[in-house]
Amino acid sequence: MQPFTNATVQPVGNVYFDAKVVSHTVILSDDSKKTLGIITTPGSYRFDTVAPELMEITDGTCEVLIDGSDETREIRAGSSFEIAGDSGFAITVKAGVCQYVCSYLS
Repeated sequence: MQPFTNATVQPVGNVYFDAKVVSHTVILSDDSKKTLGIITTPGSYRFDTVAPELMEITDGTCEVLIDGSDETREIRAGSSFEIAGDSGFAITVKAGVCQYVCSYLS
C-alpha cells in the first residue's frame, strides 16, 4: 500500500469498544474518505455499514464473517475484503494487533 499524499487527517479519532479499536478519518484530495484503524486488543467486534466498504488489512491477521455469509474467512496483511452497504460484519483478532485501511466505495 502506498502512502497517502495531499490528504487531510482528522485529529480526533473514532474510538470503539473501550478503545480496543481506534481509527482516524483521512480525506483525500479527490474528497474520497478512508479510515486508518487499529484493533489493539484481541477479541471479536461487530461493525455495521452504511456505504459499501473495502477493508484492506495492512498488519496482522483477522477472521471476518460478513452478514449473509456462513463462511468465516481468515484475512492476512496484504489481503482485503468488501462489505455491501447497509450490511455489517464481525471481525475477530485472536492475537496481537490488526491494522487496516477502510475505503468507502460510494
